[in-house]
Amino acid sequence: MTQVIDARTSQNASTANSIAIPILAVNTPQLFGQIGLSTFNVGGTPRVQFKGTISLQVPLALVGITVTIVRGTLPTDPVIYSATSTFNVSVLAPQIITFSADDYIPPITPQLVYTAFVSSNLLGTIRVGPENFDGVLFSD
Repeated sequence: MTQVIDARTSQNASTANSIAIPILAVNTPQLFGQIGLSTFNVGGTPRVQFKGTISLQVPLALVGITVTIVRGTLPTDPVIYSATSTFNVSVLAPQIITFSADDYIPPITPQLVYTAFVSSNLLGTIRVGPENFDGVLFSD
């Protein structure tokens, strides 16, 4: 029988246009969420499911936004998920990116830390909110 072992939320901005954080370096990951999941009582087959949202105002140019999740705290740690969305030059409103990801049978340590990063291939991208990153550790 499947059990929820731990669940955490990283909520940086709850509402639309509640922040204005520019991405200041091209193709450089910027942290927007981090969670630590306790592995106490894990047995069987552990797996972690993630979901999240980030909203960005993009420049009036063809821009690629990448969301990356790592197991750890640094952009160089093992990548669990990475996806790039490309936005058209005619888009004027903030763009919302939602994602869902999994880490199947992660190595069991006392705590599993996951970090969500965002990067842009063009200057002028601004994080405007909402931003959230959630994770649930299951075991059976």
